[in-house]
Amino acid sequence: MANINQSHANKQLIAGYCGILFGGFGVHKFILGYTPQALIMLLVSAVGGYFTYGFSLLIMQLVGLIEGMIYLNKNHEEFINTYFRNKQGWF
Repeated sequence: MANINQSHANKQLIAGYCGILFGGFGVHKFILGYTPQALIMLLVSAVGGYFTYGFSLLIMQLVGLIEGMIYLNKNHEEFINTYFRNKQGWF
């Protein structure tokens, strides 16, 4: 059984909502502490969006939306095991 504290519960909600709203920029990844993955999303959105007329930004926003919904649909114990103990970076 995971050690569930208030900080993990808050991070789950904040990361989920930020993934839905600002997912294209990797904000939810920064909140969870996945800096390399967040920088990849940010660079693909910014640089790729410039060269593809925003198409890659839309793709990254879709990825963020899906991840945000996944974060919000997991129970707290499963979320902690997946993203804090096992360090699963994507989906």
